[in-house]
Order: sequence, then C-alpha cells, then structure tokens
Amino acid sequence: MSRSSKKGPYVDSKLLKKISNLKPDDKAVVKTWARNSEISPEMVGFTFGIHNGKDFIEVRVTEDMVGHRLGEFSPTKKFLRHGGKIQRELEQKSKEKK
Repeated sequence: MSRSSKKGPYVDSKLLKKISNLKPDDKAVVKTWARNSEISPEMVGFTFGIHNGKDFIEVRVTEDMVGHRLGEFSPTKKFLRHGGKIQRELEQKSKEKK
C-alpha cells in the first residue's frame, strides 16, 4: 500500500541536511542507511552511498530516478545463478564447445 497523498513523499530529514551543505556534481559520496527515503528533485546530481546490509553501493541520482526509493538501486541479495540438473547440463555443453 502506498503512502497517503495528503502526507506527501517521505524524505529523510537528515539526508536533506547532508545535501544542503554540498553542491551537485561534487565528488563527495553521501552515505545513508535510509533506503526507504524517496528521491526528490533536490537530490539530482548527487552521489549516494546506499547501504545494502553489508556494503555501501554508490549510486548517482539522475532525473529518471525521481519518485523512486533509494533502496531500489541497491540490491540486498546477490544473484549467483539458477541451479538444478538442467543448468549443470547446459554449463557442461558450453564448456565442451569451448
């Protein structure tokens, strides 16, 4: 369920305070744990280090990202591959071709 339109978008106040001291297109990375914070137009041009539970993943905010959440651009799970018997057979065939 989405947030009520009368409340407006949720943007972390500490995050806005960190941005107010910087200029867009700076080399500085703004570290944040606020994955649920929505990207506002004021954030365009900044580079954020978004925590995924282990590391900070650097994400440069563009105009296309406005309205999305910061956590959408920092995946928390690492995809290795689909497993199973069929997958192993496909990998063996590809090795034989090489």
